Amino acid sequence: MKKFSIGVLGAGTWGMALARMLTVSGNDVQVWSAIEAEVDNLSTTRVHPNLPGMVIPQELRFTKSIEEVCTGKDVLLFAVPSVFVRSTAAKARPYIRSGQIIVDVAKGIEPDTLYTMTEILADELSHENGPRAVRLVALSGPTHAEEVALDLPTTIVSASPDLEAAEVVQEVFSNTCMRVYTNTDIKGVELSGAMKNVIALGVGISTGLGYGDNARAALITRGIAEIARLGVAMGCNVQTFAGLAGIGDLIVTATSMHSRNNRAGILIGKGESPEQAVKEVGMVVEGINALPAAMELAEKYHVEMPIAQTVNAIVKEGMSASDALRNLMSRDRKSEMPQGYESV
Repeated sequence: MKKFSIGVLGAGTWGMALARMLTVSGNDVQVWSAIEAEVDNLSTTRVHPNLPGMVIPQELRFTKSIEEVCTGKDVLLFAVPSVFVRSTAAKARPYIRSGQIIVDVAKGIEPDTLYTMTEILADELSHENGPRAVRLVALSGPTHAEEVALDLPTTIVSASPDLEAAEVVQEVFSNTCMRVYTNTDIKGVELSGAMKNVIALGVGISTGLGYGDNARAALITRGIAEIARLGVAMGCNVQTFAGLAGIGDLIVTATSMHSRNNRAGILIGKGESPEQAVKEVGMVVEGINALPAAMELAEKYHVEMPIAQTVNAIVKEGMSASDALRNLMSRDRKSEMPQGYESV
């Protein structure tokens, strides 16, 4: 099997779990972080504070230089939180070469532009002094870092309209613990990854209110219908939402205590403010960050998204969780299958 030289931008749980996995597979991996103290700590202790069961291999290298992590690499992996993708791309732009494969694993939608993460990368890298014809791939699916860090079986989707690039990434990331599928519907895959965090936040709120498995199943099922309805309106392949990056990612995010969105939702359902919940979770809660874009997209494409709108009413508008979910239950429409894709 061919071995690859890989630069990882971002040393959070997901970036480090993947960096460790890629190193164990025999690749040459180097990790960069914008936080210099994080680089010092990880390179010295070989343990990530949020992945205490994972040992960082000695072969895995670290750097404080973004130029060094980008230079001479077959693949660049962007693993920074979604709010930092644009700024990180701007820093990396002078050092990325034309034709380089760039993989994004962040999940979100930029509120101002409504761009997906790879669209942000394409936009930022197209500026003056940027590379030409970079090959962008989104890597997304039902993948908790805590499990990947322990080599537990995981599946994921390598998505790009450039199928050859998606297949290269499939080869890079495949091993005995990670099975990688390809999909050319990159927008559908990225939209699923962003919007599922909103639905998972709602599922967590329901759990925090004391509601049971019936409510959880309903919110997950109708939640993926909302995401698919939006995706079809945006030109995505409806089948994407029935796959790993769609319903698969939603299930794992909405049901696991590894999920920051689920945990934050539970705290909000129990009466904590969104700000308190985020502070207690201690990491970025992408579902909260995605809400403004979700509301803008629903309005732009004239798509009904009652669960997402209910979560927004609770998190952004201060409505009580019990009142908001009671309103959701009493909505007029009761037919699950009206005509057309607009009602997926």
